[in-house]
Amino acid sequence: MKGRKRMKGKVDKVVKPVYPGQKEKAQIEVEDAEPLYRELRVDNEVVDENGHKSALEPGAEVDVVIEAGSNAMTKKKLPKRCITPTDRAGE
Repeated sequence: MKGRKRMKGKVDKVVKPVYPGQKEKAQIEVEDAEPLYRELRVDNEVVDENGHKSALEPGAEVDVVIEAGSNAMTKKKLPKRCITPTDRAGE
């Protein structure tokens, strides 16, 4: 079983390679990430369902997916609920 988190992102800019042989990069701004870690740079090459290669354009809306296998995850414990005097009033 895999765990998955999907976040919205937007291609901020396309970074051209500095040296021959390097790949072009797409800089993606992830909306739900912390400000310091909001930008990702990935190879600017995507493949569609037919196997055709394309490149992302600045301004493109994208989904950023984090996926992990069950061996990489631990269950989160729910915080204990505090009972307040207001809660007890209905008992």
